[in-house]
Amino acid sequence: MAGTPVTVIGLGLMGRALATALMNAGHPTTVWNRTPGKAQALVEAGASQAPTVEAAVAAAPLVIVCVRDYDAVRGLLAPAEPALAGRVLVNLTSGASDEARAMAEWAAERGAEYLDGAIMMTPPGIGAPETVILYGGPPALYEAHEPALRVLGGGTTLISSDVGLPSLYDVALLGIMWSTFNGFMHGAALLGTEKIPATDFLPMATGWLRGVATFLTAYAQQIDDGAFAAEDATLETQVPPVRHLIHESRIRGVDATLAEYTEALLTEAIGRGHALDSYARVIDHFRP
Repeated sequence: MAGTPVTVIGLGLMGRALATALMNAGHPTTVWNRTPGKAQALVEAGASQAPTVEAAVAAAPLVIVCVRDYDAVRGLLAPAEPALAGRVLVNLTSGASDEARAMAEWAAERGAEYLDGAIMMTPPGIGAPETVILYGGPPALYEAHEPALRVLGGGTTLISSDVGLPSLYDVALLGIMWSTFNGFMHGAALLGTEKIPATDFLPMATGWLRGVATFLTAYAQQIDDGAFAAEDATLETQVPPVRHLIHESRIRGVDATLAEYTEALLTEAIGRGHALDSYARVIDHFRP
């Protein structure tokens, strides 16, 4: 049986991946892009190419948009505003939580229902069972369209009725990603001064990351409880090894900024009388 007709607006790498997954799952798929040529391969695979954005919106009850930013969403959909009434707009464009909430109001003013989503995967992973896409919006609306949305990623999840929270989770998780990348680059640069290949370092680094992740269970609970008893290591015991890292970096000509920042977090917390607390205590530095 054919699935729910869906329109995909925006045919960059991600948009093309979304449209392909929907077609592969049996959903009649209409596509539109400001540059028509990007639709050619999708049309050859069975998609319908709308001549205008208004026709694209009118073609399906479920409209998925994935473009550069939220301003681009409004700009592209402006000619199609009359057609939005009665449609479900699913915005998978990256942005911030305040932008998502404003977009939901914009859609409601034009008679459209709205879900906002954050794709936690690159285009090649769209449609995979492990791919996570986080959604925010009315639960009943999400449930009605979950079968179509789930074909984009097996880890599709409604995390809140608040349309702003997927974007907040997105940037929080990306922050962890970039911190991890930067830590690996720093370590690889240090070892590179001894001609040790990054590929030799990789197995040890990934194993270490799995071990480090186990500490987060206790830290998360301590943050929620507001109690920071050290079960692994106190803040004061972590200062000397951080300073070793700074020293090693400096004598090898490797940038020590990351390690110096960590030292600053530790010494700040210790200066506030928390020398015997766990590392989770540095949450105080980040809180407003």
